Amino acid sequence: MSKKVYVGLSGGVDSSVTAAVLKEQGYDVTGVYMKNWSQDIPGFECPWKEDYKDAKRVAVQLDIPFKMYDFENEYRQKVVDYMISEYKSGRTPNPDIMCNQEIKFKLFLETALADGADKIATGHYARVDNGRLFIAKYKEKDQTYFLYRVSEEALKRTIMPIGDFNSKDEVRSIASEFGLVTADKKDSQGICFVGKVGIKEFLQQYVKTIPGKVIDSYGKVVGQHEGAIFYTIGQRHGLDIGGGMPFYVIGKNMDKNEVYVTTNIDDSELWRSELKLTDFHWINNKPKVNKLSIRTRYRSVLTECSIEDEDKTLLVKLSNEVRAVTPGQSAVFYSDQECLGGGIIV
Repeated sequence: MSKKVYVGLSGGVDSSVTAAVLKEQGYDVTGVYMKNWSQDIPGFECPWKEDYKDAKRVAVQLDIPFKMYDFENEYRQKVVDYMISEYKSGRTPNPDIMCNQEIKFKLFLETALADGADKIATGHYARVDNGRLFIAKYKEKDQTYFLYRVSEEALKRTIMPIGDFNSKDEVRSIASEFGLVTADKKDSQGICFVGKVGIKEFLQQYVKTIPGKVIDSYGKVVGQHEGAIFYTIGQRHGLDIGGGMPFYVIGKNMDKNEVYVTTNIDDSELWRSELKLTDFHWINNKPKVNKLSIRTRYRSVLTECSIEDEDKTLLVKLSNEVRAVTPGQSAVFYSDQECLGGGIIV
């Protein structure tokens, strides 16, 4: 076997083990670090330099060629600008999903193929089989939710060996066996491209906000927020409201700069029995049956549903009510272990 595989080395343990395993299996492996973001945020240093060094160290340890692709301009246009625009509109986007669609499984794939690769590989917790996408064996880490917008053509050119591992401990154990410097490196937290910085701190660098009223379900002003852009449906923490019962965000008005809350966990504004999706994408073909399962946010439980076409939207009827369905977030469809696609919640 001499197929050339370009592995996206992020500087983390999952992609490091991906490269090690594929080389052991006989592939001609090249490691590639994608430089997507390098800008520091006040109080937070972008970790790209350290991640780059770790990725390069792994390549040296495995004795494989190493490259860096600079995608920073494209990333800013396709992912960051999209994210900021969505937040300004009052929606809650998912930059990881857009990154997978536009950068990792489009730009990286195209660049690698033009550079001589036959396939690419990533450290995602998911399984790929002939252009179809399946839930990882280690379900607690499954990342198919973030991959639902990847095309069938891209998946046919992609290998994801981490999806066959049974636990994170198993991945780290393999990394230790190979003596990789990333074996004990902690998983990254925060926004996918900025490191430990939170979304609020990041947005404050690009969006001017002013305080506004927090209003309860009876129309009473119960507090003040720092900017409606920072709040999302179902949110409980980050509300500076004193008193006994916890408050939950049930809506917001960007024009009035108001955030609406309730103390009633059973409030009808918090629960949905149906939802509409736009900009939907099927990985393969649209399923012939309309009885599917759906996940309305990462790690939420799968809920049975049916789908109906409605002009340019998809109407989804849920078998059970789902809490905190958030405009701008993605809802992803499954059939048993297979991820079929999904769309953006209206």
